[in-house]
Amino acid sequence: MSTNQNISMLDELQNLLEQQLELSRQGNSAGEQIEVLGRQADFLVKEITQTGILEGPEFESQKKKLKKLYEDLHLALTAQKADTAEKLSQVRRGRKIVETYRGNNRS
Repeated sequence: MSTNQNISMLDELQNLLEQQLELSRQGNSAGEQIEVLGRQADFLVKEITQTGILEGPEFESQKKKLKKLYEDLHLALTAQKADTAEKLSQVRRGRKIVETYRGNNRS
């Protein structure tokens, strides 16, 4: 595989990660888009891993960028997951309150 193809794959992966990160900041409504981009990124990661592109010293800075993007994306998705869990908990508490209220009014 040529160096230009390697660079192109790494740039594409970086772009996909940046898009996912941006979408994750927009909230839960972008979940499906993040998933689609994630599948594309997974495919590229497999290709990059098979070719061993990032093992070369000439791609060390790109490797660091990608690692940082993955870390940032992981943090953003973890925060989004925590936020979703909190909102779900609030909904459940609200439902219990409504059910209790309805039960008390029937008596």
